[in-house]
Amino acid sequence: MALATLKMVTLDSTDARRDAAFWSAVLGWDVAAVEDEYAMLSGPGGMALGLGTLADHEPPGWPNEHGSKQFHFDLAVEDLDAAASDIVGLGATLPDEQPGETWRVLLDPSGHPFCLTLAGNWG
Repeated sequence: MALATLKMVTLDSTDARRDAAFWSAVLGWDVAAVEDEYAMLSGPGGMALGLGTLADHEPPGWPNEHGSKQFHFDLAVEDLDAAASDIVGLGATLPDEQPGETWRVLLDPSGHPFCLTLAGNWG
């Protein structure tokens, strides 16, 4: 039996408004609230993504040999190259350093790394 239910993940951001628009376009989630300091997206099953603007936010960096990125999202897509191209068009960065052929690491506008993986690999 679960002791808790994960309802929201909140990311530090250099610009919550910009990042809310970015993640809304990537995930197809609705922007539930937005202001300069904070934004929230609402997703399926009551899941939410929060974004909080911090003036001194420092992105975790990629590649990160120190492991200080803490965590990252894995996003399932149908076509790695097409999805990467579309998401870069929304404001992500595709770093030169890529650890493999079966996924793509991108950086969101605030510098958080996230991975695109093939949807078929998730079963």
